[in-house]
Amino acid sequence: MLEEFMTWVNENWIIVLFAIVALALFFNLVARYIFKFLIKRSRNSSNFWDDALLEAISAPVEWAIWVFGLNFAVLFTDNINELGWHSVVSKINTSLVVVLVSWFLLRLVSRMEANLTSDKYLEKPMDLTTGTAIRKLLQASVVITSVLVILQSYGVSVSGVLAFGGIGGLAVGFAAQDLLANFFGAIMIYMDKPFAVGDWVRSPDREIEGTVEDIGWRRTLIRTFDKRALYVPNSAFNKISVENPSRMTNRRIFETVGVRYSDIGAVQNIVTRAKEMLEQHEDIDTDLIIMVNLNKFGASSIDFFIYCYTKTTNWAEYHAVKQDVLFKVESIISEENAEIAFPTQTLHVAPVEILASQINEKSDAKK
Repeated sequence: MLEEFMTWVNENWIIVLFAIVALALFFNLVARYIFKFLIKRSRNSSNFWDDALLEAISAPVEWAIWVFGLNFAVLFTDNINELGWHSVVSKINTSLVVVLVSWFLLRLVSRMEANLTSDKYLEKPMDLTTGTAIRKLLQASVVITSVLVILQSYGVSVSGVLAFGGIGGLAVGFAAQDLLANFFGAIMIYMDKPFAVGDWVRSPDREIEGTVEDIGWRRTLIRTFDKRALYVPNSAFNKISVENPSRMTNRRIFETVGVRYSDIGAVQNIVTRAKEMLEQHEDIDTDLIIMVNLNKFGASSIDFFIYCYTKTTNWAEYHAVKQDVLFKVESIISEENAEIAFPTQTLHVAPVEILASQINEKSDAKK
């Protein structure tokens, strides 16, 4: 019976070949449906491991079914026709297995970064900058290890490659000092964390201001407020001062207001009421200093200043609070029957009799 079956297989090997491919297609579709069902279920879970593993392994498994199905078909054809492909196919299989495993690990690392930096799974998620740095390091390690394993499978000496890399690294180091400076600059950014992705940064030493969009190994992408992309080499941050307004605890209101000299009698009440208003304002941080004091006698006004801090650090909300404060100060001034001063000059003209006598005196002096 077995001999008859083998004879039939040898005579109808093309049909068997197509059957193998059809089975690979069938198992691929089944695996796709199963993973789709499991991933949908896992997204409702608060555990960040299950959906990360399933989403990372789904595509590599589907491709692995195709790869092994096609390889089995090739080996079957090789055995029937004695083509001598076995040694070549075995090396290709090893490479494909390494590639598929590496692909799974790369996808897993990316998915774990997304989960660890999301508040959906953790009460205190990892900051995006640290997550990105860890992801890049792990992915680089996976790629390097995979390449070395594939080279080893083809008979290339890994120790020789590493030795050549060490010697070549010295030459590259001298030829690419700027590249290495930027690389170590990126490491310092990841370690010191002067800013993170999403922070608003600016430098008083350079014309750098905007929102950090990406921190790479060579350069940092900063999106300016007019939406231009600004690429800054990482080594530059080791030489300049960087201000991070995103990490401010409060925003300051510091304004000077002037009233007319004719309203000097109302200044005391205005200053007192303005300070009381700030102390009762729900958007002003009363735990920090609040000052409203007469500042100076100006050229055309009596000036007092307002000094306080808002609770919010949001730029748009800060200006809304500041506007509300200034409007309330203006209302207080109006309620005290005073007015906000504007630059004026007073010209005193002498009486006509005095001017005539001065002119006569000058005429007599000339005679």
